[in-house]
Amino acid sequence: MNPNRPTEPPVRFADAEEINPFQLLLDLYDHAVARTPECGCVAVLAELALSAAVVSWWTRWQPSMIHTALQAGADLTDIAKATGLGASDVRQRWRRWADVQTRLDIGGRPSVDPVEVQAIERRPGSGVVR
Repeated sequence: MNPNRPTEPPVRFADAEEINPFQLLLDLYDHAVARTPECGCVAVLAELALSAAVVSWWTRWQPSMIHTALQAGADLTDIAKATGLGASDVRQRWRRWADVQTRLDIGGRPSVDPVEVQAIERRPGSGVVR
């Protein structure tokens, strides 16, 4: 329990976005399970704010998880099935993310090693070849 956390769920996206992403998922679940039609407008706005923050967070997080799946040996078809996206959408999201991460300099090194990205691209069946 975090004593600094407000007891009421946020009703604004900006406030919901400040919550730790994993706590956000728990809060959304708890709120959605407890909400009844009698809860009123504030409860619905809270659910909207929490849901929007989850979607925003996951949209930013998903390409990194696609990369992790590729590193683990998953192919594009499996990742597409896992995400519910088309293979071309998976490829595009990963490619855009990988291009940024390989150019991002953190302490003189890229965030993601370009050699690692090239190895994934060359792996038979990965489906992410340029």
